[in-house]
Amino acid sequence: MNETRIDPITLEVMRNSFYSISDEMVAALVRASYSTNIKDRRDTSCALYTATGDVVVVAQAEVGTPLHLGTMQSAVRSAMDAYDFDTLGPGDAIAMNMPYPAGPGHLNDLCLIAPIFHEGKMFAIAANQAHHVDMGGFAPGSMPFGVQEIFQEGLQIPPIKLFRNGELDPDLWSLISQNVRPPVEVRGDLMAQYAANVTGARRLNQLVDKYQLEMVETYLSEMIAYSERRMRAALGKIPKGKYSYEDVIEGDGITDTPYTIRVTVEAKGDSITTDFSATDDVARGPINCRWPSVAACVYYVFKAVLDPELPPNAGAYEPFDIIVREGSVLSAVYPQAVCNANIITTQRITDVLLGALSQAIPERVAAASSGTMNLLNIGGKDPRTGVLYNYIETYAGGQGAMHDLDGMDAIQNHMTNTRNAPVESIEVAYPLIIERYGLLPDSEGPGRYRGGVGITRVLRVVGDEVRLTLSSDRATVPPWGLFGGLEATPSKCDVVAPDGSVERLPSKVTTSVLQDHTIYTETPGGGGWGDPKERDPEAVRVDIISELVSVERARDIYGVVLDSADQSVDVEVTAALRGAG
Repeated sequence: MNETRIDPITLEVMRNSFYSISDEMVAALVRASYSTNIKDRRDTSCALYTATGDVVVVAQAEVGTPLHLGTMQSAVRSAMDAYDFDTLGPGDAIAMNMPYPAGPGHLNDLCLIAPIFHEGKMFAIAANQAHHVDMGGFAPGSMPFGVQEIFQEGLQIPPIKLFRNGELDPDLWSLISQNVRPPVEVRGDLMAQYAANVTGARRLNQLVDKYQLEMVETYLSEMIAYSERRMRAALGKIPKGKYSYEDVIEGDGITDTPYTIRVTVEAKGDSITTDFSATDDVARGPINCRWPSVAACVYYVFKAVLDPELPPNAGAYEPFDIIVREGSVLSAVYPQAVCNANIITTQRITDVLLGALSQAIPERVAAASSGTMNLLNIGGKDPRTGVLYNYIETYAGGQGAMHDLDGMDAIQNHMTNTRNAPVESIEVAYPLIIERYGLLPDSEGPGRYRGGVGITRVLRVVGDEVRLTLSSDRATVPPWGLFGGLEATPSKCDVVAPDGSVERLPSKVTTSVLQDHTIYTETPGGGGWGDPKERDPEAVRVDIISELVSVERARDIYGVVLDSADQSVDVEVTAALRGAG
């Protein structure tokens, strides 16, 4: 630390400046991107890092996903281990997408890392991570089931200098483009990632011009120290002790054998140990993850539960000791398959952490949310153009209820923060028709406060035969409730032929879907909190009128009946039902 005096007002100005820069980076990336997955769904994240000593996050865009933001630091560190950043110049950028030994959670999440210079001195780093719609491999979308090795998942890119002096390396791009199905979209999104880092460098240099380099570097470091102090203070509010919880993943796409995720959280005052050692051994299928993904879940949960406004950077991570057992489903060994851990396993890590904390600080924790990102990858050849395409989207579900609040309906939960793709965008970009899309009645977890409802989407294939990868969970073990709250409804996905015959898909599968066949998807709701018979009858009435809860469900589970004449609560019948219950 140099001698610049720290004052709280300037610290707040600098903090907001750093975050504004990273937010503008995301805006630049989204505006310049090609794929629906980024320009509409915003499946991308941006951050700023210091360049002294250890690589540490100092600012992260609020638009980004917690999983990207948690694993990006490992990707930056891997790039710095592979390259001497002192040899890089303005306009250079390093790309990498490998989860091994440490980096993004799967190959689709390509990280682009660029040094930031001021008057010839590198003083910071800009980085972003974006989910590319395809990285080659066994099936469109590069997240197939039925595979056991990362080689089958797609193109592995170790840290390489992909941009040199502001130009995309033509030889490296030729190699990448030959291995991906939609090269136009991949190239466009890569260029957008580069533009985002240029935006970050420009804006941070403007800040340096205004406040001088020494002051900016001082406050970059102070931001980290400030976040650590604030996180340690928040951790002190958890009663000391050990809290354990477990939950399951419903198979790995090869077998239906459940995989149990187990955690013991030990609160020690101003520090925390999260021990996942008792988690089941590695899976044959692609639901395994690496430790950066586990760490991302831990950081997210404690920030969300204890101090949502905490600036998320490396300082906030210092109080955590995260233990995973090598060879478990949470610490895969190269070259074991990992591509669907982002979608499924990280959500279950989040669930077990929240389950453990519900024993210590129940008023701060929600019941289980939908518990899966409910991903569909649909790829084939567009008959309109003859070009290969891949549609990818994660479908929202219900949020878990809290002790004083209903869960939100149809929302991306926990480790994802993406938007839905508009129906119009899907139908313009792909040979697909959305026949129905909306909230799913009676999917909530009933409770004094109910969980959010899931969604249903009905999608018809109008082009040629496609390859579909469904990556989901919570089909047999629904999201759980807390303190008397009930579980939500599970997920399901059916393929319906033109003759009306129905095929129920397993929750994890890569398969073919023929032309004019229709895919019916339903996502889980969120778990409830407290006894459903204690729910405010007026709240139940509103849910009935809003067509979120059926009349039968209201009567049988909540003990609420409406007067058929004016749709008001029938006080006498309701009281009798609740008394009988």
